[in-house]
Amino acid sequence: MSKLYIVPTPIGNLKDITFRAIEVLKEADLILAEDTRTSGKLLKHYEIGTQMQSHHMHNEHKTIDGVIQKLKAGTTIALISDAGTPAISDPGFLLSRACIENNIDLECLPGATAFVPALVNSGLPNDKFVFEGFLPVKKGRQTRLLLLAEETRTMIFYESPHKLLKTLGHFCDFFDEERPVSVSRELTKLYEETVRGTAKEVLEYYTNKPPKGEIVIVVGGKNK
Repeated sequence: MSKLYIVPTPIGNLKDITFRAIEVLKEADLILAEDTRTSGKLLKHYEIGTQMQSHHMHNEHKTIDGVIQKLKAGTTIALISDAGTPAISDPGFLLSRACIENNIDLECLPGATAFVPALVNSGLPNDKFVFEGFLPVKKGRQTRLLLLAEETRTMIFYESPHKLLKTLGHFCDFFDEERPVSVSRELTKLYEETVRGTAKEVLEYYTNKPPKGEIVIVVGGKNK
């Protein structure tokens, strides 16, 4: 029986990968990739010729049994996502759980995760924080926002550019227009940007300058 390695990959800048991650990807028998075309660029850059197999949110329920059988047969497998650490708002949890249930060795390497630099860049308290990932799109969104309105810890959200204005508007409505907000965009990339201010100010900024790229929103908690 072999091992599943969970391997973080760069969130933008290809240099943000560890020597150990490259070593594991080269030595693994198989790499499970969220999008083989996207991951293929990274592997080519580091001259990694390991075979890849598609493993994403739309097929992971169907592929897990086969992956577990490969692991039991002695295959060493590395799991990666398009960017960042697998299982953090990306596929990975279901396979990790299946490995534990089947007594298969599981090891997660340290590495890139978008919310950590966004949190540190925000200037908001980071001794205690809660990671919310993506808010519900429709069902349950209002209920979640009403609950989070009472949260006293710093909150971290992921958001897509075309939904950013809607989400910032909801923060103004459900939290407070004066609630401190930091939006980090395109982290580690050429046009990296962090905009800080009140929820109202940040909403006005992006209303006048439509956002592009990957986005992390950090919101101050409710004052006690």
